[in-house]
Amino acid sequence: MKLGVFMVLFGGRKLEDALDYVASKGLKAVEIGTGGNPGKAHCNPAELLENEAKLKEFKHAVESRGLTISALSCHGNPLHPQKHLAQADHEDFVNSVKLAEKLGVEVVNTFSGCPGDHENAKYPNWPVAPWPNDYQEILAWQWENKVIPYWTEQAKFAADHHVKIGLELHGGFSVHTPATLLRLREAAGEAIGANLDPSHMWWQGIDPVQAIHILGRAGAIHHFHAKDTVIDPINVNRYGLTDMQPYTNMLERAWQFRSVGYGHDVKTWADIISALRLVGYDYVVSIEHEDGLMSIEEGFSKAVANLQQVLIEESLGDMWWV
Repeated sequence: MKLGVFMVLFGGRKLEDALDYVASKGLKAVEIGTGGNPGKAHCNPAELLENEAKLKEFKHAVESRGLTISALSCHGNPLHPQKHLAQADHEDFVNSVKLAEKLGVEVVNTFSGCPGDHENAKYPNWPVAPWPNDYQEILAWQWENKVIPYWTEQAKFAADHHVKIGLELHGGFSVHTPATLLRLREAAGEAIGANLDPSHMWWQGIDPVQAIHILGRAGAIHHFHAKDTVIDPINVNRYGLTDMQPYTNMLERAWQFRSVGYGHDVKTWADIISALRLVGYDYVVSIEHEDGLMSIEEGFSKAVANLQQVLIEESLGDMWWV
């Protein structure tokens, strides 16, 4: 496995400076934002697709530093009920897939999106309760009329361009658990897989190791994010895991994102890496930083150190068994 980083973390730096910094930390891969919520600070697919010279320059900037691109990421909501918003995210996805093919990048990461509750809705509706029965009716309508038709078409488009789709399992979107990912994969095809982020499993009450086994046995892990979550044992009893307070209200929230090793210990992360190895995942572990208690440099450096320790110990363990 290679250790990498989601470059949106360094969106305030020029691409070349950010790549130099990442390479200096001993990382081997970068995940590049190409639209949607991650933005296009380091890469605008539409521009690179129209300019071969800029495309070669971009590719050289990465490869000349001994780095590879693990994924292009354009997390958005292509199922948004407001058509102009959905179209913008859809176009970012399409351009990301086309660019990934040209760059030889295996995966495009995004969200599944979440539709509204009827054709003329204005906002997404995320049903998470089986009763009252209205929610079951909304859920069925969304999957039958929006989620499955859209992603069946996009999975074929991605496969035709030799690209896999890594859907991040994230609350607020139709695909947010191993079960919902596998449901969509069965309907839309094997181009659909997970960009599995343990942090989103923990706050939903899902054990990431078990999620890895469930998805890995189906060959459905296309990419992996490394981010931690800490759950406050007092606040969670007041607000529950579906806490709607803003992330900035860290003292009162039931849970919050942390850098690797600051929500769960290194042994837990070693179990996660071991599970990935066990199910045959041998791609990139991409660090994502959303820790409000640490600066970018501190959070990134701590995550790198903790994951390097885990990966080194895992490699030594392999040698011992040999």
